[in-house]
Amino acid sequence: MFLFLSKLIPLFFYPMGAVCLLLTISLGLWWINSRWTPVTIGVALIILFLSGNTWVSHSLAQSLEWQNIVKTELPTADAIVVLGGGTRSPAYPRPDVDFTDAGDRVWYGANLYRAGKAPKIIVSGGRITWQGNGNPEADDLTNLLVTMGVPKLDIIPEANSFNTRDNAVNVQKILQEQNFKTILLVTSAMHMPRAMAIFKHLGINAIAAPTDYRISQLEIDQPNSQTESVILSFLPNEDCFSLTTQAMREYIGILVYKLRGWL
Repeated sequence: MFLFLSKLIPLFFYPMGAVCLLLTISLGLWWINSRWTPVTIGVALIILFLSGNTWVSHSLAQSLEWQNIVKTELPTADAIVVLGGGTRSPAYPRPDVDFTDAGDRVWYGANLYRAGKAPKIIVSGGRITWQGNGNPEADDLTNLLVTMGVPKLDIIPEANSFNTRDNAVNVQKILQEQNFKTILLVTSAMHMPRAMAIFKHLGINAIAAPTDYRISQLEIDQPNSQTESVILSFLPNEDCFSLTTQAMREYIGILVYKLRGWL
């Protein structure tokens, strides 16, 4: 039940859910001829403009992504841990496993392995049945890594995780079984603060190896580069709307995990 509620309740705090809720309330207020109707509509519009604004969305994303920038060469470790969330299972008409926007995790994990950073890769991720009956993410990740040249014998799948807390707990069991002491943790840069916090909370010696950066110096400079950019950056757009939602998902996740005593 917690898993379902953890997916459901935050929807009403994300921009789209909050706007839909406010507009629904506005319809009710309009029906009873309330003078508060313009207020709820106005708040909904403010949320749309702010969440779709380039400066707001980029600032939120940067505040998360730039926390674990790798400034020196990554050291070697006992294992590379790649968290799920970067694939879609093969299903009609999809001919094979597809990458999502977070698919860089798989590619980066394979690159670290080929660079000799660790002799083993642990792939962690299940698949929630009510969110699509596909293969466990760990299976998809394993198949992709094999096609990238990683020997299957060097891949340890963990397919029973449905959130970041599960990832950490289940990976910890593998580390204890294999007597691994140090890991390179691979996940999206925006997800890394929450992931690192929970792995560290469990006493795992994890070194952040973030990838899938949505915000680089280029994205920071672009909105202010020319007059046209300034105008377009002020107006809300779907990419920024999505970016704001992702950042809010992480901040809400951090808050929930702290309230649960997981961080």
